[in-house]
Amino acid sequence: MSDTITTGLVSLDAPLGADKAAVIRSLAARVVAQGRATDAEALYADAWAREEKDETGLPGGIAIPHAKSAAVTTPSLAFARLTPGVDFGAPDGAADLVFLIAAPADAAEAHLAVLSKLARSLMQEDFTSGLRAAKSDEDVVAIVQAAIGEREAAAPAAPAAAAAPASTGLDVDGRPARVVAVTSCATGIAHTFMAADALTAAGKKAGIDLVVEPQGSSGYQALPVDVIRNADAVIFATDVDVREPQRFAGKPVVRSGVKRGIEQPDQLIVEAVAAANNPSATRVGGEATGATAAPAETLSWGARIQRILLTGVSYMIPFVAGGGLLIALGFLIGGVNVGDEAFSVIVDNALWALPAGGLAQYLGSVLFVIGVTSMGFLVSALAGYIAFAIADRPGIAPGFVAGAVAVIMNAGFIGGIIGGLLAGFVAWWIGRLNAPRWLRGLMPVVIIPLAASIVASGLMILFLGRPIATLMEGLNAWLTGLAATDAIILVGVILGLMMCFDLGGPVNKVAYAFAVAGLSAGSAENPTPYLIMAAVMAAGMVPPLAMALASTVLARNMFPPVERENGKAAWLLGAAFISEGAIPFAAADPLRVIPSMMLGGAVTGALSMAFAVQSLAPHGGIFVLFAISPIWGFLVALVAGTVVSALTVIALKKWIAPKELAEAEARVAVAA
Repeated sequence: MSDTITTGLVSLDAPLGADKAAVIRSLAARVVAQGRATDAEALYADAWAREEKDETGLPGGIAIPHAKSAAVTTPSLAFARLTPGVDFGAPDGAADLVFLIAAPADAAEAHLAVLSKLARSLMQEDFTSGLRAAKSDEDVVAIVQAAIGEREAAAPAAPAAAAAPASTGLDVDGRPARVVAVTSCATGIAHTFMAADALTAAGKKAGIDLVVEPQGSSGYQALPVDVIRNADAVIFATDVDVREPQRFAGKPVVRSGVKRGIEQPDQLIVEAVAAANNPSATRVGGEATGATAAPAETLSWGARIQRILLTGVSYMIPFVAGGGLLIALGFLIGGVNVGDEAFSVIVDNALWALPAGGLAQYLGSVLFVIGVTSMGFLVSALAGYIAFAIADRPGIAPGFVAGAVAVIMNAGFIGGIIGGLLAGFVAWWIGRLNAPRWLRGLMPVVIIPLAASIVASGLMILFLGRPIATLMEGLNAWLTGLAATDAIILVGVILGLMMCFDLGGPVNKVAYAFAVAGLSAGSAENPTPYLIMAAVMAAGMVPPLAMALASTVLARNMFPPVERENGKAAWLLGAAFISEGAIPFAAADPLRVIPSMMLGGAVTGALSMAFAVQSLAPHGGIFVLFAISPIWGFLVALVAGTVVSALTVIALKKWIAPKELAEAEARVAVAA
């Protein structure tokens, strides 16, 4: 493994610019100049994107801009000692010691471990003072290489015997508190380990027993079960989800972002001990560890439902993304009619016994069937993981069953949400019953799934499924009658509104099913079904593309980090005609997102009809442009609707209840 830092990557007391953007760009250029990255602007862009999510300035005059980037070929540390310092957002002022941590996008664990050692060294005063006193580039390289294990360090002087820590009053039941902590950041390289070391040092100083589990990019070593069991409280200093959080179920918990673990470790410890001594403190969700356990979280019902729905959506998206793209690839390889016989083709044929259409038809059918199968899990996965968010693992089975029943009853996406909520709350309620000891072992694997499945799925079958199905049938009949008149542009507007109303739900599915069902009747003499299919597909692509445009290009500062990340994925989802890519945005802010999407969908539907755009393919988005005519009309309609929706949602977020938006972003940041 090559040296991570060299003299060519060091800048001592040279002016690199008046602001942090200039400093990062200059250090990125230095990495490229040393042949360790291919594109300075790409490396800068990746580091700046990370900086925009969360400023990298730290107390003590330190800044650690960092990124994983495809432009990086060799893991590198570029260092600058600045005179004067530059503001990187630290609470105590400008930074004079700046490390640009540049890791390849596919960095090996060994490289990530080296970069993590640097982050931990930055918490040591002798390391930073050595850098400030360094006389040459060679001195800096020697200090850093010794810290990260690339050069043997001088043997330290024997420390003086430390006095026993004085009592700080951080006691539980008359003894020093026992606290466990988890730290993690978005990249898992720097902040994760710096927070771990800061908390460890603060715990030692406070005279308590504190053990930290840093969950970094190079993996993590799980805390021993007995350590967690004996802990009085838990600290989650994290910017991303804690891995295996059920291990801490029932423990009093203090949550914060990872930077607070670096900047305020003493305060976090005080709060954790206070929570341990408070019977009403917030606790980690999951199965309680005792009869007196407090509720998992004290959130408002609106915030709780939002978190539950977003959990379901996050688990559902991979089914949608993978399935939709596989279907599109099936059309591309096997032709626009590949779906007509795809299932019989894969059953009756093989690579050595190809169908009449040859290898292309066979491979296209294989991709199509896999994609349709993946998409078939969409509603079940949504319902199952909504229930999981409410009742943990005992809720998964009844949630999946309720979602499958919603599909059988033609209740679609909305039915899946309702079924998942029913299954989850029933499973949660049953799990809180004080069952006899001999029955407790059967509760999560037999009793809860059985009872919750009966209640949730039974209600879907007996009361809820049929009304939704009836509504869908009525809408379908109405649209068919309207399309037979001269109001074809109005049909485009209506279909655009429907496609963007519930983003993959029953109303969306009515419009889509209406379009697909009519394709078989389309012909050169009767192009109306092809016109309808094009309008539906284009309008359905608008929501994810519009939210991607708004959150990653036009108004990044209006969206919290998690939504900016969702926006990156939404570009591909929208291009593939996967309307569900906008669900995370709509679930978090429905009153502003959904009307904006509907407006853009209506524009796209109307223009598609006005340009007489036809589509012979029922799915695939831009991946089936070969089956769309005229392509220019399709693209113009799509771009127009996307821009209208993006500008509208930005305007609504800017002028309609911006205070509420800021509060929602703060809640998301704390929850992460």
